[in-house]
Amino acid sequence: MHSDTKRLEFIQNKIKEILSRKQLKTNPKIIAVTKTWSANKIIPLIDSGHIHFGENKIQEAETKWPGIKSKYNNLQLHMLGRLQSNKAKKAVEIFDYIHSLDSEKLATKLNKFENELNKKIKLFIQVNMGNESQKSGISINDLDNFYNFCKKDLSLNVIGLMCLPPINSDPSKYFKILKNISERLNIANLSMGMSADYEQAILYGSTYLRLGTVIFGERKIT
Repeated sequence: MHSDTKRLEFIQNKIKEILSRKQLKTNPKIIAVTKTWSANKIIPLIDSGHIHFGENKIQEAETKWPGIKSKYNNLQLHMLGRLQSNKAKKAVEIFDYIHSLDSEKLATKLNKFENELNKKIKLFIQVNMGNESQKSGISINDLDNFYNFCKKDLSLNVIGLMCLPPINSDPSKYFKILKNISERLNIANLSMGMSADYEQAILYGSTYLRLGTVIFGERKIT
């Protein structure tokens, strides 16, 4: 078995153990984050049955994934990084999920290109939990209005909320807040938890974990 596949299996077993021990009903999906990794790192995971993969940049995704997706048509590709509205069409073409919906301008563009391309994307609204100026995302205070705009005005398929807790903070605090918001708005999915904090995210109901380093090892510097 390939070493990355072994690590993925180890994480899957660890997740099952946490769910069982805490008697949790969720069954979080693992998004294997493949930014900077080439196809020869990705194919062994696909061959082992893994289908959810994530990228952070449009440019990298469009050079890497169309060829892979043409061979494996059940793959689900997730856009995880910040998405500029001028790249919205390309994102709708390549991705099945977008986790970084963060502005009315982007929402309007995604709606336009979904209609043009006759394709519905599964969307997560990125919430700026700490109101950090350097991070994108909708502030908690603006979230209700933004969610209604996306769902009612544009009929976008918003399936969840996503967050990146502030660095050097206790992520559990922010996972708990996002979980409470999702329950209040009756939003089913939460994109929370990365390599360093995914175990805490599971405890607060994460349904999508964004894992790179714990599967592939330290990434190459680009």
